[in-house]
Amino acid sequence: MIRDEQIGDLARRLTEISGVVGVMLGGSRARGEHTPESDVDLGLYYRPALDIAALGDLAREVAGPEARVTAPGEWGPWVDGGGWLSIAGTAVDWLYRDLDRVHAAWRHAETGDFSFHAQVGHPLGVPDFAYAGEVALGVVLADPTGELTELHRVTGHYPPRLGQALITGLWEASFLIQIGHKAVSRGDTTYIAGCLFRVVGICAHALHGHAGRWLINEKGAVAAAARLPGAPPAFAARAHGVLAQLGAGPDELSIALEAAAALVHDTTAACQPPR
Repeated sequence: MIRDEQIGDLARRLTEISGVVGVMLGGSRARGEHTPESDVDLGLYYRPALDIAALGDLAREVAGPEARVTAPGEWGPWVDGGGWLSIAGTAVDWLYRDLDRVHAAWRHAETGDFSFHAQVGHPLGVPDFAYAGEVALGVVLADPTGELTELHRVTGHYPPRLGQALITGLWEASFLIQIGHKAVSRGDTTYIAGCLFRVVGICAHALHGHAGRWLINEKGAVAAAARLPGAPPAFAARAHGVLAQLGAGPDELSIALEAAAALVHDTTAACQPPR
């Protein structure tokens, strides 16, 4: 298993490569929730032009001759690129992040401006504020210029306008339930399932916005929302229950939509300011 000092040394070596500004630790290890089987997620914050050849040389040195890294953009518009490596028996993921794009995402988040973007592996879509949230929740490992450390400091203060925008976004959850009802008579379980998945995700984001907490991934979002102070009672069980047994008949589908409507109602109430 890779040791902490090996991770730190690797991060320092990465910043010696042209284009790499700093390196952050993310994921479960940054949260202190990792197990011996957990991956090591390393965010490589860069400015073009990134020296892909030098990155490849380092990857092969530390992970073996078959190790490979991508060009920026090769994994899609928001995950960007990187490498899936194995070092000392541990999965070590290098994930590119264009630092100027991260700064732009933070500026938009401060004003409450956000969008979800299509990306392979992210069925709800990647919220652009996730770039800022990753910096806020990560651990700076190597940062020769101090720029990443300063960005980590400022993003630690969750933008109130972003929180309010996510709460306002609950209108979409209500709309999805309305249009989902139109598919009940056709028994269109697949379409309704898609609507309800997005309803649950929007609720989870709204609750995080209300609590002033970053939510940067769909995985674990429902459980994380349920742990927030002021979340609706049994939020996780109810959210999972909406999708657990949709069925294909009109009665079953209507029941699921009604349960989702109740969840949106209670989430909206939970996100109101105290009287």
